[in-house]
This record gives sequence, C-alpha cells and structure tokens, in this order.
Amino acid sequence: MLDNDELLCADLPTKPAADVGAILVAGATGYIGGRLVPELIGRGYKVRVMVRAPSPEHAERWPEAEVVVADALEVEPVSRALKGIHTVFYLIHSMLYGLDQFKNTDIQAAANFRQAAEQRGVARIIYLGGLGDTRTTLSTHLTSRLQVADEFSQGRVPTTILRAAIIIGSGSASYEMINHLVRRLPLFLVPVWAKTKCQPIGLRDVIKSLVGVLELPETAGQTFDIGGSDILTYEKIIKTHAEVLGKKRIFIRSPIANIKVYSYITSLLTPVPAAITWCLMESVTHDVVCQENDILEWVPFRRISCKEALVLAISREEQDAVRSRWSDNYPLDHELAIKLHELSAAPDYSSSYSLLSHKPAEALFRSFLKVGGREGWFNSNFLWRIRGALDRLLMGVGTARGRRSATTLRVNDVIDFWRVEAIEKNRLLLLRAEMKLPGRAWLEFRIDPEGERQNRLTVTAYYQSKGLWGRIYWYIFLPFHHFIFYDLIKQIEKRSR
Repeated sequence: MLDNDELLCADLPTKPAADVGAILVAGATGYIGGRLVPELIGRGYKVRVMVRAPSPEHAERWPEAEVVVADALEVEPVSRALKGIHTVFYLIHSMLYGLDQFKNTDIQAAANFRQAAEQRGVARIIYLGGLGDTRTTLSTHLTSRLQVADEFSQGRVPTTILRAAIIIGSGSASYEMINHLVRRLPLFLVPVWAKTKCQPIGLRDVIKSLVGVLELPETAGQTFDIGGSDILTYEKIIKTHAEVLGKKRIFIRSPIANIKVYSYITSLLTPVPAAITWCLMESVTHDVVCQENDILEWVPFRRISCKEALVLAISREEQDAVRSRWSDNYPLDHELAIKLHELSAAPDYSSSYSLLSHKPAEALFRSFLKVGGREGWFNSNFLWRIRGALDRLLMGVGTARGRRSATTLRVNDVIDFWRVEAIEKNRLLLLRAEMKLPGRAWLEFRIDPEGERQNRLTVTAYYQSKGLWGRIYWYIFLPFHHFIFYDLIKQIEKRSR
C-alpha cells in the first residue's frame, strides 16, 4: 500500500463518504484502475476489484481489497461480482482488440454491466469516457466511448460520466508515445491535423475527479468534461515535452497527413503497439476540448498544466516509481494464457545452462531481477533487438515495451517481449514469452543451494511446439542458446553484489 504522503487525493476538498458501501473497480488491473484502487483504500473505502483470471499478484498488490474473478463479456459472473456492491467504477475498455473489434466489444461489456447492476440494485456507476464534440463526426474510438456512456445513461442505475482527452502520467500510453518520439526523433514532420486542439489532463487530476464525484452524491446522473488547465495543439504538446527534456527539435510542415502512416511509424518507434496507437491517433483530427467546466464548481482543486504533468511523469520514471502502466493489460488475453505448470505434460523441449557461485542467493536474485528494459540483457543485446524488431514487423509486441520498473518486478509485469509468470524471492523468476512464435515458450532463472556456501544459478528455456513449424523453429534457434544463455548467467553472477 501507499504511504499517506504518496496518495494523490490527500488534498482533495471533498471528504470520504461514510454512507458509501462496498465499491467495485472494474478494470482495476488497467492503467487508471491500478492508480485508483490504492486511493480508495487509503480513504477508508471497502474495495472489491474485478479481474479476468486469478493471480497471486492481486492479493500481494492490494492486500486490503477483495478480489473477484469475472469477464465483462459474461453476464452471470459479472452479476456475482456485483453482489452487495454500492458503487461501481467502470474503467474497462477494449481498445486492445483493435479498430475491427473493440467497438462492439465495448458496447456488449457495458450492456452486461448495466443489466447486472440493475439486477443487483447497485446504487451508482461512475464511468470514465472520452472527450469529444458530439456535434461533429467523431473517430471510431471516441464514438465507442460515447456509446458506452449512452448505454449506462439509458439504464436505471444513476451514472456519473467523466469525459477526458489524453491523459498525461507516468506509464500512460499517450505519455510514452510522446516521450519516446521526442527522445528519438531530431526532426518532426508536422501534418495539418497536428494543429487541432487538445485539453490534456494530468493523471492525478483524473484520479481526484473520480474520487471527488464519488464523495458527492449530488453528481449522480450527471456528465462532466474534465481537462487540464491549458488548451494546446498536438504540435505544442510535443514542443512542450521537448522543452522539458531540454531537447532541441526541428519542426517542418509535412504534405503527408495519412493517420495510418503516422500511427504505424509511431508503433515502430515507441513501446505502444499498433492496436493502441491507431485507436488513439485516429482521434487527433478532432478537437478534444472541454465543452463545459461544471466539474470545477463541484470538485474545486487546482488543475495542473500539461507541462506540470509532463514534469511529474518524467520525475516518476527517474525515481523508478511507476505504479501502473498501459502494458499491464497488453496483450489483451495475457491473463488467460496457459501457464507452465498448467501444461498436461512436460514441455516438448528444454535447454538448461548453469554455474556455481559463491555469492549469496539474495545478490544473485537482485541481479537477474534487472534483466531487460533499458538495462538490456547484459550481453548479446543486438540479438535480442533483432528478434524484437522481427516480432514488431509481424505486429507482435517486440522488445520496445521495456519494463514498468528498472529494479523491481511483480507477477504480470512486462519485460520486453516476456511477462512475469512467477516470482519466488531469492529463488525463482519465471518469464512467459509473448512474442510471435509457433508455440509457447518460457524462460526460467533459478537459484538452488549447493553445499554450505555455494549456489547454483540456472537458466532454462522451455518450449512447447505447435506442429512442424514449431519444431523447426526450436532447432533453428537452439545453436544460439549456448552463446546467449550461458553468457547471460555469467553476467548475472558477475554483476551480483
């Protein structure tokens, strides 16, 4: 849990509502939900989080919250999750499905929640949607967010709807897109749509607004636009970020305005995959500015500027204190992936490399917790980058996702094209592959005591093939294993202190 001085809502003008019963956060494992849950717990509320699959990470992350398992696309599990709930924070979105699927999926999930909430007698729903001028033709993404809001508004449960533009905070997809582009590109080609207006909002202001309306029952059934303190063009946002970083960047007018071209290039240059960049960037041709500011009267606190939000996001990264990230929910179905221990038989193939070390298990464990991300894989980084680049070209996750934290890991954290499946302190780190490949793969780091003052450090690659191509894939890459993995464990041992 967070200390009181780390809570974003410590200076919120509203007071915790004593008459609010249990609160369900749907989408708790996502970016916003991951920041909202500790704020609610910190203010004394009884919180239930809804997840798609059980994981020990949830109890470790939120020991004071109740965890229930349900898929928003199934009515009965949602109904069970809502039993005894007073208020629902609905933070689910299906953007990761891509443009072809997310619209219908979003609406179906919302309809299921509305129906179950009505059956269970839920007193209130609070929904975070997207900002856009309803008098104009909006993007598929923004249209879907409005349709979800309409779905809730038509129900019998009073719904408070908050509409926000891009959210600037450490770990947000919008921030990481901007941050990586500014850091990597010395020259920006500015299309005509970069002149459209946007009212970005800092993450902390989003969280304060969500908690604030919860604590004001009069806001039930109302819709509020929420935004930061300034209105900027997208070009100005990028220039502001460059200024904060102290980077001199050149901006020239571009005759090319095709959103697909820019979103694909952005997905290659940033950690954010094409499925998300396309959904987000499709909306940049529309002004996304607050049409009203009524929220300022209900929840009066100072909204920070875009520049302040960028400074805070950069600061959190530098402090290695990013608490949730867009990658927590990407790929979409990672929670449902088959785990190594769930295989009906041992994996088809494995290769193992080990060495003896006189260094303590604690030091070895701390060392291999730092693999991947900006630190790289200690050696043969060019081979990891080649594999990641190939995966990205095939519309996979690639290695650009990096890590949430440079020094700490928890179950379900991302490490490049791997995801943490299991951790045992001073003993084990198990990673599950999420790159494109004809099978399933895992990478295990293990420490076993051997003798009185020695530990055996072992790295094992496990592989479950899919058909002939899966077996060919294993034998093609097998010769590289000795070079990569044996040198990797030597570097882990060497860097252990």
